[in-house]
Amino acid sequence: MDFEHKIITLKNQSDFFSSHNPIYISRAPGRIDLMGGNDDYTGGLVFEATIAEATYAASQLNHEMLVVLKNKNAQEAGWLGEYSIDINDLTDEIKVREIVNASPSVRWTAYVLGNIFYLKMKYPEQVNKGIRIYMESTVPLNRGVSSSAAIEVAVMKASAAAYGINLSGTQLALACQWVENVIAESACGIMDQITVISGLKDYILPLVCQPCNPEPLIKLPNDLKVWAIDSGVSHQVSGIEYESARAAAFMGYKMICDNENIEVIEQTENDIKRFTDSKWNGYLANVSPSIFESHYRNILPQRISGMEYIKNHSIHVDPFTHVRDDIHYNVLANTKYAVEENNRVNVFSELSRGASTQRAYSLMGELMYQSHWGYTECGLGAKATDILVGICREAGINQGIYGAKITGGGAGGTVAILADKNASAVIYEIFSSYKELNLGIPYLFEGSSDGADAYGIKII
Repeated sequence: MDFEHKIITLKNQSDFFSSHNPIYISRAPGRIDLMGGNDDYTGGLVFEATIAEATYAASQLNHEMLVVLKNKNAQEAGWLGEYSIDINDLTDEIKVREIVNASPSVRWTAYVLGNIFYLKMKYPEQVNKGIRIYMESTVPLNRGVSSSAAIEVAVMKASAAAYGINLSGTQLALACQWVENVIAESACGIMDQITVISGLKDYILPLVCQPCNPEPLIKLPNDLKVWAIDSGVSHQVSGIEYESARAAAFMGYKMICDNENIEVIEQTENDIKRFTDSKWNGYLANVSPSIFESHYRNILPQRISGMEYIKNHSIHVDPFTHVRDDIHYNVLANTKYAVEENNRVNVFSELSRGASTQRAYSLMGELMYQSHWGYTECGLGAKATDILVGICREAGINQGIYGAKITGGGAGGTVAILADKNASAVIYEIFSSYKELNLGIPYLFEGSSDGADAYGIKII
C-alpha cells in the first residue's frame, strides 16, 4: 500500500487522523554527494544527487492544541514511536532543546518539534492550533544520506501547508537548516536540505554554499550512472570526528585572516549565524589552490591543541562547533581540503557538462578518488569505506567503474560510485564482495527521485 492510500485508511478509520479535517502530505528523498559534501560549511561547490528512498509526512490540524507525533521508523529503531506535547510548551529555543533531549528515546523529535517551534516563532498568527503528524521513511539512518534532512523537509513542508503557509525552495531549506543547527544542535550546512527540496530524478544539483546559491540542474552524460553502497558502518554528523574536522577548517581560516591582519566579524542579521571578512567573505573556498600553496600552507600548523589555538587566536569563528582544550586539531589537512575540494568539484562539474569520452570519465573518477583520500587526511576516513572504494578501484575502468568516494561527513557511511550505465552486474559483484567481508550490513542505493518541491503537497 502506498503512503497516500495508507493515510486515507487512517483517516477513514479515525485511527490517528480525524475524518473531518484535510490532511497535507509531503515527500522528501535522501541524497548522496557525488562530489563535495564536506566543503559546504567552507563555502564550496557541492554536486548532489537525490536517491529513490524517501521520507513521507502527513499533517492535520487539531483543536486540542497538542502536537501529536507518530513515527513508525522511530519505533522500529527502539525509540519512542508516539509522542505528544502541548504546543504552548514550545516557548523558546532553550525549552525546546530541553524537551527533545529529555531522553535518547525522544531525541529524534528534535527534527519535528523544531519545525513546529520554527513555524510558531515565524508565523504566530497562523500557528494557532495543534497538529498531528504521521511519518514513514525508507531512508536508512546514520548512513550519510540525509535521513535528518529528509524528515525535516517532509515535516516542515507538510506542516506549513496545514497551517496555510507556503514554504519552498531556499526559504524552506534555510528554515530546516535552522532547525538542525539550533534545535538538533548538529553542525550541518544547507546542501542536504536544498538537495532534497530542489533535486530531480536523474539530475545532479550543483550548489555553491555561500550560503545557498543553487545552479541549474545538470544531467550526467548518457553513458554514466550513479550508484551508492552504504558500508554498514554508522555515520553521525554529531560525532567528534566530524566536529573536530570542521572546527579545524575554521581554525585554519582564522589563522589565514590573522596572518593578513584581516578582521573576522560575526554576522548576526540572519537567523543562521556565521563569521565573515572583507577579502574572502568568510569562506575558505574563495582561496584558490595556487594562492593557498604559495602564501598560506607554510603558516599553518599540522596540528594544534584547542588550548593553544584560543591562546594565540582569541576566538573560534564557527558558531556550531566547539574548540576543546585537550583535543589536537588537524588544521593544515582540513584547511587544505576545503580549498582543494572546492577546486576538484568545480572541475568535476565542468567535465560533467560536456564529457563524452572514456578519458574524461576517468578524469572525473580520479577526482573522486582524490576527494576520498582528502577525507582520510582530515581524519574522516574509515576502514570499511576504504576497503569498499578499493574494491571499486580494483574493478576499474575496463569494467566500467570510473570512480568512488566516501560521502557526507565521512567516518563511515556511504560510498558514491560513478560508473558506466550498463555496469549493473559489476556493481552487484562489488556489493557482494564487500558483503562477504562482514564489516557491516551494506545497502545498495540505485536510482533517484524528485525532491519535495517537485512532489508538492497532496491533500486528502
